[in-house]
Amino acid sequence: MADEARSKAMAVSVDNQARDRRVSVRDLAKKARLVLFAIGFSDGELSLVLTDDATIHALNRQWRGKDKPTDVLSFPQADFERTRVLGDVIISVETASRQAPRFGNDLSAELERLLVHGILHLVGHDHIHGGPQARKMKREEERLLRVLKAGARRRTHTG
Repeated sequence: MADEARSKAMAVSVDNQARDRRVSVRDLAKKARLVLFAIGFSDGELSLVLTDDATIHALNRQWRGKDKPTDVLSFPQADFERTRVLGDVIISVETASRQAPRFGNDLSAELERLLVHGILHLVGHDHIHGGPQARKMKREEERLLRVLKAGARRRTHTG
């Protein structure tokens, strides 16, 4: 409980453009704060945008030159030390919903996975070129998903 209370110092704004009733904005913001605290970011700001395939497709084409929708995009802020803004994580709820079964997830668990993945990109992790970097990111992603599961179990047993 103390970890959760301390993690609230990180401001997380969630823009639910997808307007999907299956998504709990409050729950995702809480999970983002837990992840950020677990990786050492207890002060600052993160923006999370939940959107559709058309919007993420346009962003993916504009910023990555890939003419297709994707599940998650991360846009780190250039000067975190000065601005205390970590950056933006943008998740396509449509893609998350479609691909969740492939990962053995329901929509909520898939959004958690993508949230963790996006935050790790913001703080400098990368998997694009494979190798040790990708393995390190995968291990950290698995660790953070365990942190979220432990937090969910604590809330279930205490609340």
